[in-house]
Amino acid sequence: MMEKEIRNEDLKIELRTLTKDDYLGIKASMIEAYSEWEGASVWGETQIAKLVELFPEGQICILVNGRVAGCALSIIVDYDKFGDSHNYLQITGNYTFSTHDPDGDVLYGIEFFVHPDFRGMRIGRRMYDARKEICERHNLRAIIAGGRIPVYKEYAATLSPKQFLEKVKGKEIHDPTLSFQLANDFHVLKILKGYLSGDTQSLEYASLLEWNNIYYAEEQVHLNTNKSVIRLGLVQWQMRPFPSLDSLYEQIEFFVDVVSDYQSDFILFPELFNAPLMTAYNHLGGAEAMREIAKNTITLRDKFIEYAISYNINIITGSMPYMEDGMLQNVGFLCRRDGSHEMYRKIHLTPSEKNAWGMVGANSLAAYDTDCGKIGILICYDVEFPELPRLLAEQGMQILFVPFMTDTQNGYTRVRSCAQARAIENECYVAIAGSVGNLPKVHNMDIQYAQSAVFTPSDFSFPSNGIKAEATANTETTLIADVDVDLLKQLHNFGAVRNLQDRRLDLYKILNNSKG
Repeated sequence: MMEKEIRNEDLKIELRTLTKDDYLGIKASMIEAYSEWEGASVWGETQIAKLVELFPEGQICILVNGRVAGCALSIIVDYDKFGDSHNYLQITGNYTFSTHDPDGDVLYGIEFFVHPDFRGMRIGRRMYDARKEICERHNLRAIIAGGRIPVYKEYAATLSPKQFLEKVKGKEIHDPTLSFQLANDFHVLKILKGYLSGDTQSLEYASLLEWNNIYYAEEQVHLNTNKSVIRLGLVQWQMRPFPSLDSLYEQIEFFVDVVSDYQSDFILFPELFNAPLMTAYNHLGGAEAMREIAKNTITLRDKFIEYAISYNINIITGSMPYMEDGMLQNVGFLCRRDGSHEMYRKIHLTPSEKNAWGMVGANSLAAYDTDCGKIGILICYDVEFPELPRLLAEQGMQILFVPFMTDTQNGYTRVRSCAQARAIENECYVAIAGSVGNLPKVHNMDIQYAQSAVFTPSDFSFPSNGIKAEATANTETTLIADVDVDLLKQLHNFGAVRNLQDRRLDLYKILNNSKG
């Protein structure tokens, strides 16, 4: 019964684990699968029974209308015991499977075939997907297999195994085994010589193939393990006069309390949220007033640290003016819920920051470790310079926080559009939070425009428009959104496009000369 004789409406396909009773079907299918390999041996009934007993979940078959159409056999090994220079007898314990170790770190594929009648039905892909699920479920770091290269015999007179491999990669040559493995996200670690005795088609060469489990966790899960789903809380802050520092504290604590009630992991405040304190210095020029409120920055930082601990939330303080060595900078603080903190600084300053307040830009940049993974923080204008987020992405940043302050809608559009671009090109989440309202009589701070939002990459696992959540424009509010960092791992490795992987680093690179 050939594949073309089977009508689609008559097909019944079943993927399941093997049982000992499947042996005769496996044997018959394997004989047909290896009919062109002279001298190929077939698994014995005792060997199949042993595999089913040792590791039942790792033995997979596909049935089409009750016939065994394909089979995939595997064991778990402690790969350090073998390394990358082993052969088939060694990895299988001379076919005894004594090498199977439930506490090992690698799922090793020892057999894979599809009956010729059922090739072209993507049965092999189904079995490989099932193998990958097993690898992830058992928290194994990789799938490894020695792949035959049965077409190599035809090219051995003119091509070395390495040259043959490169031509298969470049799709100049089609090898039914190797081409299939490469199409299923495997990569070749090396070419093995003398891997499988009697494999005359491959001249006993094999490609050592590996598929990496991006979800592999080296240590067992415990209370302090980084979470997959991270809850972000963004504060769209209303600019209003505050009669005292205590009244500002009260407003800050209100938002921290509200956002922490939703069990958020982070809360983000806007850029220069404490500018209302300048109302007490209306008699001074804008530069002098900004330097006066800078005197409260460390006091504010300490209050944020207190709130981070007491409300069990990581606080990104937006930004505040800060005097250091006689120079005015725009800085903020990451206040972790364990009591530790970091200072981040604005690098690129707008003309108004320079001209109205006499601020200077900093020269330090760093990604920060948190209990929810690695994050980056850029203040407003900095997000409009793609080099900075790229440097943070190279340090492993998963979420970029952008506190901003814009007075007009076109200023806001610049920040928003650039933030969305950074999410796509760096394959990360970007959260932006700004201020709304107005501050009459405060120099260079009179009006505000904002619509806080959380942006995502644009791929199948994310919203099609790249927007996870957004607040109502120009209204004081909070925005709560969950982001799943495991989806970023999928994107990095299996996305429709892979911006980070596909960069032409042979043509260009970004050098990090910062002191951070």
